Amino acid sequence: MDSLLVLFCDVDNFCKAFLPYWNQHLLASGQKQCQRTRSLTMSEIMTMLIAFHQSHYRDSKADYSQQVLRHWRAEFPKLVSYHRLVEYIPSELVPLLVYLRTRCLGRLCYTSW
Repeated sequence: MDSLLVLFCDVDNFCKAFLPYWNQHLLASGQKQCQRTRSLTMSEIMTMLIAFHQSHYRDSKADYSQQVLRHWRAEFPKLVSYHRLVEYIPSELVPLLVYLRTRCLGRLCYTSW
């Protein structure tokens, strides 16, 4: 569980630095649209996605229902349904790719769960 906390803290620090620049770029290009506030933060969603890819689960629905919902509810108190999470993922891809490119390229990161 400590490695999940370490991963979340690193992702959250990245998001705090990256999001102002990303939002400014979206506003300048006219691609920023109004969005409802979500119960999960970008950091939480990115952490779950990275943790899934480093887990032994073969599909994300099994990971979400068997790992996240059962064991990580205390860490993510405002969890949503799996289908809602899937709706959130496309908007998280660019920040996730930038995070992986800047933090993890060329080495394994957070492999000991």
